Amino acid sequence: MKKAPDPVDRHVGHRVRVRRLLIGVSQERLGDALGVTFQQIQKYEKGANRISASRLNQISEMLGVPVSFFYEGAPRQDGMRSEEGGAEAAADPVAHDVLWTSQDLQLVRAFQRIGDNQVRRRIISLVEAIGAGEAPPDDAP
Repeated sequence: MKKAPDPVDRHVGHRVRVRRLLIGVSQERLGDALGVTFQQIQKYEKGANRISASRLNQISEMLGVPVSFFYEGAPRQDGMRSEEGGAEAAADPVAHDVLWTSQDLQLVRAFQRIGDNQVRRRIISLVEAIGAGEAPPDDAP
């Protein structure tokens, strides 16, 4: 019987995938840089294969983030998330459990290209209003 991937391994692999896609690196390119196949990268990203400490360090350097990035929000043995503080974090379970789609990543990449902070704030207000089923605020300058 196959054993299910450990939740932390799945979380770390998911964070590798999200970061890789955010910066536009293919599985093949990451694999080439690490000296492994793209299939191995797929296994890492699914949590099917654990990522060793040295390999995770290489991945962090390649993707331009600290190793700690991959553990942010990781589940703990007690069922909480690593940076959870109790009721406050439980109030917004979606904040850590986002399943990133290609559309999510496309939106984030486009948003990151916007240089004007006021425009960014207005877009956030607009998206929040749409998500809440409200009309966007008209009082924005």
